[in-house]
Amino acid sequence: MTAYFSDAVLVAMVGAAGGLLLGLAARFGRFCTLGALEDFFYGGSALRLRMWGIAIGVAIVSSFGAAALGLIDLSTTAYLSQSLNIPASIIGGLMFGYGMALAGNCGFGALARLGGGDLRSFVIVLVIGLSAYIAMSGPLAQLRVTAFPHYPVPDAPAGIAHWINSTFGAGTYLTGIMIGGLILAGSITSRNLQEMRKPLFWGAVVGIAITSGWVGSTHIDRIGFEAISAASHTFSAPLGETMLYAMTASARSVSFGVGSVFGVLIGAFIGSLFKGHFRWEACDDPRELRRQILGGALLGIGAVIAMGCSVGQGLSAFSVLAMSAPITLCAIVVGAYVGLRQLIEGFASPS
Repeated sequence: MTAYFSDAVLVAMVGAAGGLLLGLAARFGRFCTLGALEDFFYGGSALRLRMWGIAIGVAIVSSFGAAALGLIDLSTTAYLSQSLNIPASIIGGLMFGYGMALAGNCGFGALARLGGGDLRSFVIVLVIGLSAYIAMSGPLAQLRVTAFPHYPVPDAPAGIAHWINSTFGAGTYLTGIMIGGLILAGSITSRNLQEMRKPLFWGAVVGIAITSGWVGSTHIDRIGFEAISAASHTFSAPLGETMLYAMTASARSVSFGVGSVFGVLIGAFIGSLFKGHFRWEACDDPRELRRQILGGALLGIGAVIAMGCSVGQGLSAFSVLAMSAPITLCAIVVGAYVGLRQLIEGFASPS
């Protein structure tokens, strides 16, 4: 295929294929970060949270399995090649989680809803993408770099499995597979097998989609002529990247992130048609729109500070067992809980 398509187009196709699976999982499997937390905190159900655990477990096992086969070089992934910055992970995660509650979605969830015709999510997507670029390379970039510096890792990758291997000599790949297996086992136990069938399937689909990004982008880098960074799915900065590509495609190459965004939209659109859920919706409450815009801004800026969103850190970074992943994910959960409590229980509710 390298004879017909550029390396950039091929890696975008890899992103689109994985994004398509994620979009289908959102619609058919109801895979959603905020929805899972709402069910757990206020609905008394951990079923969708278990689906997240399944996705994380499968992503870890398949990523470390692929690395053991030589299909991925884990040390080249962005999450392991940068030093751990705990304040950035906590503050960025808290901002992201709180913003997610205010907006009613994360970037991935907003894309999935937009694919089903929700125009309110279109506003959220635009605000996330714009605010992410403001923090990443715009007016707030210097402040972010000064307050939350990240440095290349000088020696061993900043990964949990790599640290365990260097400390105890347990073997990086075997350690990663064992950790992923334990997370997967813990997510599928103590439940009726019939009830777990759908979450198990769609959680596994999400996990495979994450690993497919690492494997596909690495393969193209090896067989192609251009330098392609190992990539997997995240949905904050790529939203801004997609906006830039839409405006400047004649002078800008397509990328994995752009392909991933379009893939989710297409998958969600297909899923909503099959489920009969597609319908145009718009915001008729200015207070709701104001809250969603504020939430979107916090989502974009928080994700850049934490170097990833609920999917970027919660799945892609977790799949390679980056040290930042569990810290950021816990901060996102805490931030989302505070935001949900504010909105549902009404303390100091924003007007």
